[in-house]
Amino acid sequence: MSEPFTEGHDDRKVLKAGEDASGRLDSWLAAALEGQISRSRIKDLIIGGSVTLNGAAVVEPKRKIAPGDQVELIVPEPLDPLPQPENIPLDILYEDDDLVVVSKRAGMVVHPGAGNRSGTMVNALLHHCGASLSGIGGVRRPGIVHRLDKDTSGVMVVAKNDHAHHHLAAQFVDHGRTGPLQRAYLALVWGKPVPPKATIDAPVGRATSDRTKRAVKRAETSDSRHAITHYQLRAAYHWSGEVPASLLECRLETGRTHQIRVHLSHIGHPLIGDADYGAAFRTKANKLPPETAAIVSAFQCQALHAYLLQFEHPKTGQVMRFEAPPPEDMKALISAFDTLDRTPATP
Repeated sequence: MSEPFTEGHDDRKVLKAGEDASGRLDSWLAAALEGQISRSRIKDLIIGGSVTLNGAAVVEPKRKIAPGDQVELIVPEPLDPLPQPENIPLDILYEDDDLVVVSKRAGMVVHPGAGNRSGTMVNALLHHCGASLSGIGGVRRPGIVHRLDKDTSGVMVVAKNDHAHHHLAAQFVDHGRTGPLQRAYLALVWGKPVPPKATIDAPVGRATSDRTKRAVKRAETSDSRHAITHYQLRAAYHWSGEVPASLLECRLETGRTHQIRVHLSHIGHPLIGDADYGAAFRTKANKLPPETAAIVSAFQCQALHAYLLQFEHPKTGQVMRFEAPPPEDMKALISAFDTLDRTPATP
């Protein structure tokens, strides 16, 4: 067997394969580390982008190892599996013994994870609800049946017991195909999509260049997942003979990570303020009137707000519908574009 060398801190390991090295990368690493880290954990770390092979990122656990290869493994510090209650204000729209509906602010992470151990909506809910939250989502995600991106604001429902959790989760899995569930978003995008009302049907999977991002992929790709977004133009904004931006309503038929952001970027109309999927469009602000450009440049997150959520109450069967206006900074952004020549969408 190959004899690796290890150097660096406890969370960073650099290993070199010996002359007899062979086989899968995950298997070799598990053996080389002599059981310090399980093979399943190593596999997750590789997929998560924590391993490089000869200086290049590798995300395939089955990648072959060869004599002389140098492998660097970064092991994140273990997370506290039990989020702690924190007295963080919540904008509560409705609450009863089975569920709580909140309007999440942009910038708040839904549940603890790498890099976000505290200050999340779960920490706030644990303080507000105490022990009443459903535990079916796991200790780090109590009550959570759906999510919004950190920098996306809007309406969310959280389960307070296991029955409610099962019932609500089934509705989100169904995505309103056979039930009353509806999820609608306001999206301020660069340019004007054509046609003004359409469906984006494009599989989404992990981006090969950055494992924290998503991308439209071929259906036959192993990690691609069916994704459908419906959009409709609400208003188009005109300036200097062009249409620099539009306000859309988007509705989900599937619920993939970053789905709306990826789909709108894919058709050439990324969200204003989206640093991950619309960075190349940032300079378009320079063509706007100075007052509007200043507000666009100061906007610190993607212009996406989940304004509508409708679902069936898990106990009463009543169809419940909640709407929340955009946060103040997104309102100001929309108002800035409203000062331009605004063409409302035709019915």
